[in-house]
Amino acid sequence: MRCLTFVRDGDTVVVHLMDRLARTLDDLRTLVRTLTLSSVRVQFAKEQLTFTGEDTAMATLLMSVLGAFDEFEGSLSRKRQREGTAPPRKRGAYRTRPGTDCCRSSPTAGRSGGQGSPGRAGGDGPRSRRS
Repeated sequence: MRCLTFVRDGDTVVVHLMDRLARTLDDLRTLVRTLTLSSVRVQFAKEQLTFTGEDTAMATLLMSVLGAFDEFEGSLSRKRQREGTAPPRKRGAYRTRPGTDCCRSSPTAGRSGGQGSPGRAGGDGPRSRRS
């Protein structure tokens, strides 16, 4: 997170949603604690929570509950995505971006070979010309 290198004492880090700061509850707690110990305020706009280092037990509880829920929701979303891409992967119709090798079902899956997007006829759309 690049903003950690720029913040100074007395600054306020404003985050729109709590899950945009960290993906896990442990990371969220660590980041908020690190920032507040450095005299940096952390403000979550959507949740209307602000952490200064002198936080109430209720604010800490809310951060923990909301952070745990965000982590749970993210893991469910990733699970649904994996379940949704499993059938096309078995058929060989689903391809990942070049350079990614996670979850490949075969050595040739995900390689477009400059043919453009696999779902397009001919593969000669504007996306295939990007480098």
